[in-house]
Amino acid sequence: MRTLVGLLTSNRALLQLEAARCLHELSHSEISAVAEACLPATSYLLTYLSGHSSEFVELCLYTLGNLIVESEAVRRQLLPQGIVLAFASCIQSPHMAVLEALGYALSQLLQAKEAPEKIIVSVLDSTLPQHMLRLMQPGPKLNPGVAVEFAWCLHYIICSQVNNALLITHGALSTLELLLLDLAGAVQRMEDEGLELLACPVLRCLSNLLAEVPVEAVECQMQPIDERVVVALFILFQFFLQKQPTLLPEGLWLLNNLTANSPAFCTSLLSLDLIEPLLKLLPLSNVVSVLVLTVLCNIAEKGPAYCQRLWPGPLLPCVLETLALSDTEVVGQSLELLRLLFLYKPEAAQAFLQQSGLQALERHQEVQLQDRVHALRQMVLHR
Repeated sequence: MRTLVGLLTSNRALLQLEAARCLHELSHSEISAVAEACLPATSYLLTYLSGHSSEFVELCLYTLGNLIVESEAVRRQLLPQGIVLAFASCIQSPHMAVLEALGYALSQLLQAKEAPEKIIVSVLDSTLPQHMLRLMQPGPKLNPGVAVEFAWCLHYIICSQVNNALLITHGALSTLELLLLDLAGAVQRMEDEGLELLACPVLRCLSNLLAEVPVEAVECQMQPIDERVVVALFILFQFFLQKQPTLLPEGLWLLNNLTANSPAFCTSLLSLDLIEPLLKLLPLSNVVSVLVLTVLCNIAEKGPAYCQRLWPGPLLPCVLETLALSDTEVVGQSLELLRLLFLYKPEAAQAFLQQSGLQALERHQEVQLQDRVHALRQMVLHR
């Protein structure tokens, strides 16, 4: 290590580069002691981030990223030395390879167990968030690799819940919405290569931001494009069905958070006739079923006018099919949807009775469902 540090700090550029490559190879080791052994080199790697060679800076960033994630000692040393400020300077680089490497290194730093208390506050106080969002803006200059790395960085910051209001002030919500629309546009243009890599963090970022934002703020910021957001999600659902089914729950979780407190988004689903396409997702898996049923509950709980538009249609046969399942969570969510429908649309109870609904209920004797089954049975029989 002393030899490597000596070569890294020499005045011969090629030797410096080769020493950095050796350190990069070492940084991949799964042996924790290796990261500790590299500690004497980390301060120099940090200093060289302001260098002129983009190849050298890129190598230093990837090496730092690998060491940061492996060693708390490395993080303890680099934080007081100004790693966040060094990253904030790097993010203004014109070189896409450097920016992608920076996104990787920053994402490793943000995943540290002490990040919410000791790191994310510093990141939010720097210029990094504004530049990250700038690099995620859709358009001809958007670099997919860079956008993916910074989308994950944004995800880790949002999940920390340190100061998401600040991110919204910087335009995080609108940037993510526009990126979602851009992803749906790429699917329509058949330019979807690698799209799922960006879709996952974008969906998670939006979902988690919306879970915190007051409904008034959501509708205020999103209302002009609420229908476009919903349409974009359903375009992505079709893409996920064909190419990446594991991403369906991510999209449905976002749809749940959009409709949970917003009548505007519920109205969009109804007016665009998207209930039937939503119901077609029910048989895919228990996780998907629960999320679809939750979205339908979000609509139904908005009151009689919304239940009126949900009914009639394929809803009741689909819900009866979910009652035939054995998964307690799926059945529980189906019972909640039926309760809301019977409450706001009494004739739904009559249709349920006529289609052997009581027999479907009788299948469920699980302790955790007994009270709800009994209450629903009473609603049907004493409507």
